[in-house]
Amino acid sequence: MRAHDSPVVESPDFLLAALERANDAVVIVDGDLRVSHFNAAAELIWELDRAEVLGCHVGRLGLKDLQQHAATAASGQANGDDALRGRVSEVTIERKDGSRIRAALSLSRVEAGDQSRTIAFVRDITAEADSREKLALLTTIADRTNRAVIVTDHKLRIVFTNAAFTGMFGYSPEEAKGQQANELLVGRHTDRRALARLQRLIDDERGGEEEVLSYDKNGDEIWISADVKSFRNDRGRVKYMCALLTDITETKQLRSLRQLIMNALADEIPITDIAEQLCRRVEEIAPDVVSSILHIDAGGLVHPLGGPSLPEDYSRALEGVAIGPDVGSCGTAAFYGEPVLAMDIDTDPRWQPYKTRPLEVGLRACWSTPIKAKDGRVIGTFAFYFRECRPPSRWHRCIVDACVHLGALAIERKEARAQIARLAYYDVLTGLPNRSHLRDLISEAITACASGKHVALAFLDVDNFKDVNDTLGHSAGDELLVQFAQRLRAQIQPGDVLGRLGGDEFVVILPNRDATEAALVASRITDALVMPLKIGTRQVPMSASMGVSIYPDNATDIDTLIQQADAAMYQAKRAGRSTYRFFSADMNGLAEQRLVLSAALRSAIANDGLKLHYQPQIRTIDDAIHAVEALARWHDPVLGEVSPAKFVPLAEECGLIEQIGLWSIREACRQMAEWRASGLDIPCVSVNLSPINFQNANLAAAVAEILADHGLPPEVLMLEITEGVIMNERSVAIETMNSIRKLGVGLSLDDFGTGYSSLSRLTQLPIRELKIDRSFMHDIENNPPARAIVTTVVRVGQSLQLTVVAEGVETDGQRKLLTELGCDVVQGFLYAPALSPTAFGRWLLDHSAKRASVMLGRIGRSLSQPPAAASPRVSSSVGLG
Repeated sequence: MRAHDSPVVESPDFLLAALERANDAVVIVDGDLRVSHFNAAAELIWELDRAEVLGCHVGRLGLKDLQQHAATAASGQANGDDALRGRVSEVTIERKDGSRIRAALSLSRVEAGDQSRTIAFVRDITAEADSREKLALLTTIADRTNRAVIVTDHKLRIVFTNAAFTGMFGYSPEEAKGQQANELLVGRHTDRRALARLQRLIDDERGGEEEVLSYDKNGDEIWISADVKSFRNDRGRVKYMCALLTDITETKQLRSLRQLIMNALADEIPITDIAEQLCRRVEEIAPDVVSSILHIDAGGLVHPLGGPSLPEDYSRALEGVAIGPDVGSCGTAAFYGEPVLAMDIDTDPRWQPYKTRPLEVGLRACWSTPIKAKDGRVIGTFAFYFRECRPPSRWHRCIVDACVHLGALAIERKEARAQIARLAYYDVLTGLPNRSHLRDLISEAITACASGKHVALAFLDVDNFKDVNDTLGHSAGDELLVQFAQRLRAQIQPGDVLGRLGGDEFVVILPNRDATEAALVASRITDALVMPLKIGTRQVPMSASMGVSIYPDNATDIDTLIQQADAAMYQAKRAGRSTYRFFSADMNGLAEQRLVLSAALRSAIANDGLKLHYQPQIRTIDDAIHAVEALARWHDPVLGEVSPAKFVPLAEECGLIEQIGLWSIREACRQMAEWRASGLDIPCVSVNLSPINFQNANLAAAVAEILADHGLPPEVLMLEITEGVIMNERSVAIETMNSIRKLGVGLSLDDFGTGYSSLSRLTQLPIRELKIDRSFMHDIENNPPARAIVTTVVRVGQSLQLTVVAEGVETDGQRKLLTELGCDVVQGFLYAPALSPTAFGRWLLDHSAKRASVMLGRIGRSLSQPPAAASPRVSSSVGLG
């Protein structure tokens, strides 16, 4: 063995010199726990001079681990060195100035002969520990943020992800680490242009933000906003890339949908444009779908609103399709009110009649969700078509949840606007165009009328509508108008227009019809109205008076056409109703006369221009006065005498009849009080009232007040009602009649046998008197049917213990026949016409004188007969005709 191959054993001095130059602090402790070596590095760590430490107890250094292990070594415990070897601990060293540092401590025991030494190697790791704590803090903070944090190296390999990243994408830190970020989080429909923009931001020192469609571990779409920043080395090259990822699926993408629709609604954009915009935006944020929106109307019919990516011919084919249990995805979803998924359009039985066109353009599956209104009605559907057989993803469901709500807002606004339009332009009761809309429709018809062609305008007014409305009630009147409109609609062609001006007035616009063709339509309408209507349990007769004007023969402007048709309609009324008339030039004068007459009537009522005349009613048994009927008369300073046959119907049309009725009661009672004060004993006066008066619940109170004002007992007043009141089943009219009878005021049923007579109703009415209409008197002596009707009425009155009065008696033969039949009272020109109060007073004196003379003659012829009983009290009645 050569000399240079032998191991060299360093001297102790050399080893101590080496320890002195070591970077780590070296402290040697002897068996007495005293410091025997303290190198230069140790002086720097503890900031103590070795002279202050050498020979001192190890406790001076404040290292419990060192003191404990030195004591263990000194005690000679077995395996002590094994316990120390390789152990590194972190300790805190407190310097004499009070500052502290972190240090790494490793201990070793050296045995030399019978001596034992403990060597401590100490290294200052304060900076390292601070860095480690900062990193731990940053990691904790990163894990607590709700934004996903991802750090990659310059090749985009993931080196760090936080807890939010795991929650957002489903990858654990171990699964993500080392993966390529630009592969792990992208999918089939990620926009490659967005990725390129993201790469440019990484290369840019300033960084930036980009929105990207990404995919999670399950393959579900997530829209993220990536805020990226690169970190560079000293040479300016990218070393790390850090990205903060925010899920904007709901916060931004869905919010953008809401904002889009809300702005569109605020801007009053048509619903078809709104639907198109919504579908396009949906297809931007969900590139794998084709979307569509359908409106479902009240009749369950489909109306496409939006579907810009669907074939136009396919969308048009859906128009008007009825929903049902097997009508594709949308029709079925609307029918059941539940979402419907067709995973495979080709094989789904609900799609068989409709699948051809979707399959041709590559659509394989369809998922449709119903759109519901606030009241639960299905008003539309929102559908996703897929290019592969698949169900919707979580992202798709989020989109649909938002779009169904937005679609409901848009469709409900559409329905609300349509309802407003209906209220503005259509009659609520019949659904027909109203007055304002009719003007537009007439204008359109005139504008479209070619040279040499005509437009006929028919103005219809329901005959006797007021009687039905006032007696059967407004609900019955409404039902009559609805059925009337239905009858009219059935008689016109698709190009014709039917509208309601208001009340009981209707208009029919007949484009391209001359007078001859319009006459055929008018005749057809008249015939269609012959059959009575059934309202409730009643059969109610129905007819209409119709006037027709022709454009351009009669007029060229809308207002004049309507006025002319209106004037012609009044001529039809005067011709007996239930007929039609065409406008002629002389009708303008008649319309003007009607306007003048109605204005004069209002003035007469306001200025006491109406008067009452009185016609006596005579008892057949003894020729004594039974009653007087007062009849309204009107003498106008300009128009002269105006017949009741003119002004009474006019008062009904103008709404003045109720006012005239109350005036008549007041004036008749005033006259009765005056006669009584002058010594004329006329115990009762009767006033004709319209059925409208009996709709006034305060009528009885008003009558009682008038009687009290004039100091008259109630039995001096008789109120005449028409047969139309018998039709009235409304409690107000019946209660009013009962209240009047409770006052003691009589009720007389006028014109019995000419209207809607009902013997069963007659027994329930609180009447005291029946009046036979004057129309039965004309040929009663020679006409057996007329005599049979009068006989029947008399018998009915007798059986019900009612007084029977016959009107229009003009001959002595009529009087004698009525007396033989048992009629109680007669009235007519045979005795006197309607007379003014003064003339009636003179007539009464003359009639009383004649009766006295007859009675004296009888007394002279038969002195044996007892004196005649005093005549019963006379009653008087007031009428309008």
